[in-house]
Amino acid sequence: MLGHLGFSYVGMIYLLMLFIPNIIWSKNQPIDYDITHENKILLLFERIGQVCCTCSVLIFSDSNIAPFSIWSLWLIVSFLLMLFYELCWIRYFINEHTEKIFYRSFYGIPVPLANLPVTAFLLLGIYGKVIWLIASSIILGIGHIGIHIQHLKALKKI
Repeated sequence: MLGHLGFSYVGMIYLLMLFIPNIIWSKNQPIDYDITHENKILLLFERIGQVCCTCSVLIFSDSNIAPFSIWSLWLIVSFLLMLFYELCWIRYFINEHTEKIFYRSFYGIPVPLANLPVTAFLLLGIYGKVIWLIASSIILGIGHIGIHIQHLKALKKI
């Protein structure tokens, strides 16, 4: 359950799916985006979770593809969530770059650009039985999803 040390190519693919749109977003942030009121505790959880997820998804080989079993369904669902995440980014990039578009739900999933990758990493941790990735995903989720929910609530007040 702790994980076997070794490079995870699946983890690298997930990180590329995560980082590439975020790098593009950094040059195309919502025109009305304001981070000045983000909760410092949630921000701390987010940063710790980001570092721990990045490390644990790369250094434990247990999340690499194994022979198919019922346990593989965790990986399949996790990867589907990452594909939905990519679709949400495409939806954002082809529309006007506003917070309303950025935080728009995806088939009932609130703040999908926060929920989808966090859940995908959590399920990847379950698939690989890597407690470090599971714990890191929970920490990341508390911060990242929490911050996005705060932004969404502030947006609805306007």
